[in-house]
Amino acid sequence: MIVMPFSSLSDPHEIARAHAALEQVWAEIERLGIDLRGSPDGERVRAAQIVVGLLTQTASDDDLVRLAVARFIDMNG
Repeated sequence: MIVMPFSSLSDPHEIARAHAALEQVWAEIERLGIDLRGSPDGERVRAAQIVVGLLTQTASDDDLVRLAVARFIDMNG
């Protein structure tokens, strides 16, 4: 379980939403076969940081996952 990126969150609902989104984001990254820049653990932390950054900007969970995957891919260059 990744704790650090979510340590800035205090609302239990936001924490649960972030964890659920991260699981979906990571599953999509794996499904797409995206080449990782670093170790899987490190890249998963990076994905979690992206999720946290987008959490307050997205109303729907689907948008959160979609935008987080897109940002991960864009940052992967």
